[in-house]
Amino acid sequence: MSDQTATRLAALRARMAATGTGLVAIAPGSHMDWVLGFHPHPDERPCLLLIAPEKECFLMPVLNAEGTRESTDIAFHTWADAVGPDAALKEALEAIGATAPGLVALDETMRADFALLLIDALPADTRRSFTPETLGGLRMRKDSAEYKKLKMNAAICDRAMQAAFAAAKPGMTELELADAIKAHFSSEGASPQFWIVGAGGNGAFPHHATSDRVIQEGDAIVVDIGGRKQGFPSDMTRMVVIGQPPEGYGQIHSIVEKAVQAAMKAARPGAKASDVDAAARGVITDAGYGDYFVHRTGHGLGIDIHEPPYITATSETVLEEGMVFSIEPGIYLPGRFGIRLEDIVILREDGPEILSSLPRDLHIVQV
Repeated sequence: MSDQTATRLAALRARMAATGTGLVAIAPGSHMDWVLGFHPHPDERPCLLLIAPEKECFLMPVLNAEGTRESTDIAFHTWADAVGPDAALKEALEAIGATAPGLVALDETMRADFALLLIDALPADTRRSFTPETLGGLRMRKDSAEYKKLKMNAAICDRAMQAAFAAAKPGMTELELADAIKAHFSSEGASPQFWIVGAGGNGAFPHHATSDRVIQEGDAIVVDIGGRKQGFPSDMTRMVVIGQPPEGYGQIHSIVEKAVQAAMKAARPGAKASDVDAAARGVITDAGYGDYFVHRTGHGLGIDIHEPPYITATSETVLEEGMVFSIEPGIYLPGRFGIRLEDIVILREDGPEILSSLPRDLHIVQV
């Protein structure tokens, strides 16, 4: 077992003790990546990492056992297709002393059939929760190694955005501009993850599906991009205008920038996530555009592009040092244009540190 895995299991067990959790069950995915640094191939065969207060083990399909053994020395309880997982699961729970855990925390991303298999194997009075109070709470605070990878990816994303600025011109399609962005990520060994390019009226759809629409002079373009390298992603949104900005653009851009700054000021350890959302939303509402800010102010970023903490109007999450999340207010005017400005921050003792080095200023393409 690696030192990192041992440290994270110890931290998880401390959370389990504090919350009275007798079992944490994790399926192949990002939670398992955080604990172990890898996960077995995910498919329809039940595979679970089961963590009790003193011991841990795997419920492991025999098909994947040999390959997974190369990455971990955690005990396996294997099962074959011809037999099914029920007996192996019972043995696994007995081996770690979790046949009656009292409270089980389920990986909220696991398949429903995996969850039901485990629930059916536990006593009827077992209480169930998900991971925010245990594993999820730990994942929200990034350590120095995670920070370095996120910072590296932010720098790559900066350069990919600059490649978009250099490539943007009238007559090309949204998809062609996206190709230039993806090519840059790939040139730095990063895997492109998403590429929202919304020109003109398409920018008024926050999650526009990049299309073959031809970019025209006068278009304001939302460019929201991210890549992944060494297991961690990036995420950033900037604005590009082809030639003369559309009427009213400058005023709206200024309002969104003020909303970003208000959210940055509100983001302090001890504040609630909802306080940050309220700060950004208040600026936009006071300017008369509250109905056109149609999404949350931000989301966490780590192994997953979207993960806790979520910066929403209803979130009671208390912000802590080391949390990483986006601040991305926007205003979307149907049929005209949208403006979103997004940066990823890590929360420090005195406030947010922006991971990107690229200014949020409008980039104008001269025509």
